[in-house]
Amino acid sequence: MTAPITVVGAGLGGLVLARVLHVHGLPVTVYEAEASAAARAQGGLLDIHPSNGQLALEAAGLARQFQRLVLPGRESYRVLDRAGTVLLDLPDDGTGERPEVSRGELRQLLLDSLPDGVVHWGRKVSKVRALGEGRHELRFADGATARTSVLIGADGAWSRVRPLLSGATPRYIGFTSVETFLFDADTRHRATARAVGAGSMFALAPGQGFLAYRERGGTVHAYAELKRPEDWLAGADGASVPARVAAEFGGWAPELTALITDGDTAPVVRPLYTLPAGHRWARVPGVTLLGDAAHLAPPNGEGANLAMLDGAQLGRAIAAHPGDVEAALGEYEQAMFPRAAEAAGAEDTFALMLGDDAPHSWIAMMNGGYQAS
Repeated sequence: MTAPITVVGAGLGGLVLARVLHVHGLPVTVYEAEASAAARAQGGLLDIHPSNGQLALEAAGLARQFQRLVLPGRESYRVLDRAGTVLLDLPDDGTGERPEVSRGELRQLLLDSLPDGVVHWGRKVSKVRALGEGRHELRFADGATARTSVLIGADGAWSRVRPLLSGATPRYIGFTSVETFLFDADTRHRATARAVGAGSMFALAPGQGFLAYRERGGTVHAYAELKRPEDWLAGADGASVPARVAAEFGGWAPELTALITDGDTAPVVRPLYTLPAGHRWARVPGVTLLGDAAHLAPPNGEGANLAMLDGAQLGRAIAAHPGDVEAALGEYEQAMFPRAAEAAGAEDTFALMLGDDAPHSWIAMMNGGYQAS
């Protein structure tokens, strides 16, 4: 049996697409490699932008429910140096337009908005092949197969769908991120909690730094960012990673290095990758990409927002062209390509955060402008 619309990947972009299709009465099947919605932590806070993420949630009919997820006071930002000295402290005055929510809670909202059975868990796609006339066959890791007449790759950086359209592969950007969590921080990690403050904290220096965010229930979610070779921590066991990372931060304030050494979860090592700026492809019948599968870029606050807008606009295009999927996919791609290229052409976030002028380049950016000396 050939399914009409198949989405590979149950991240935010794929789920917004599924939700918009559902709102328009169109059947959709989503295949996700993870075993369940609770299989892993879903990243930290997201600031949802009015120009893309919020528009996507409106298209999905979830704007009101989204507001219930907003964490008050999280639009405050502070910048520290390696000694823990606060160089910039911007409180949340209630006028911000980019409310912060938990990525995991937002994903669950989208999952709950779909009928049971739309998302098929534990379905890791190992290979996709074209069958002709816009149809495709998916082969899963367990040997099962499925066929579809409309295939959407929402499967992230290492997309299995992308090779149908493009030979582009992700390139390492020179930075590795190590993710940790501290629970009940105000009681169990008091000095670190004070350093982080009420919202987001950036402790920065050239080539290295910490990012930390206040989540719900006293949780601090942190990332150590380091400019190192791609294979720097390759093969390291989880127990040795905190000490190896902390050793790179010699002379830093202990309340900052505690973000790594005192973590309450096993650290997750994430080398960071990008696709070529302006990545695009010629129209291929019956298939397209969204989110990181289409336009993976270094973290800059736009990735999740762009993925959700991709999903919303693709869903609307399919609904607007009943019986003519090629018109829908073409219309979507012609709007998505320049939008993604514009976002990728924005200022290099990592150069501002962790370049030679850090932390002053980041402070200047947050104050409204930066010019390299």
